[in-house]
Amino acid sequence: MCVNRAPQKSSAGFTLVEMIIAITILAMVAILGWRGLDGIVRSRIALTTEMEQTRGMQLTFAQLQSDCAQLAPASLMLTRPTLLATQDRLLMVRQVFAEQQPTRVQVIDYRLRNGVLTRQESLATRDLNVLDGLWQSALNDAGDHPENSQAVTLQSDLASMQMQLWGSDGQGWRPPAAASAGSQDTGSNANQWTGLQVALQLRGHNGSMLKTFLLGAA
Repeated sequence: MCVNRAPQKSSAGFTLVEMIIAITILAMVAILGWRGLDGIVRSRIALTTEMEQTRGMQLTFAQLQSDCAQLAPASLMLTRPTLLATQDRLLMVRQVFAEQQPTRVQVIDYRLRNGVLTRQESLATRDLNVLDGLWQSALNDAGDHPENSQAVTLQSDLASMQMQLWGSDGQGWRPPAAASAGSQDTGSNANQWTGLQVALQLRGHNGSMLKTFLLGAA
């Protein structure tokens, strides 16, 4: 007696080749996704860095504007220098105003060293002889002088700080020489610096940020 058997069904599942293909596709998707995420993170870091640098520039220029506006006038300083601009350095004497206190003066020292721009101010004084000592101390690079405050970092990662001066003689902008504003000649023909132009360039950037300041109260 013959018995007819039903045909056996093939077992359901993936073959080894199909598994390899699926894993390969998943690996490619994962790699593409990681690269996309990595690009987003890198872009975010770069954007955050640019924003911090721009903010630092704005704060630096705001501080420069305040100091330049309060530059001590030649009528107060007589034959004493009030501004000295050299390579990567700006030295000035500014007036200090405080409520219920007499007007005083202090030495402000901007300096770019190793890509870091710092600002240092001396104690305020009414004694011009004391001011002379503070000015000479700054010129002698006595940054750790006990009468001076600690230098404050304004901007880092700078490539250069370029400056130009505008004089009352109307001769136009000129690079600052190693000479102070306000000559020994206090007559009507004496040239006084009335404007300062500062350009700051970040490392890795072709262009620079430039701003012009009036020297002394308008």
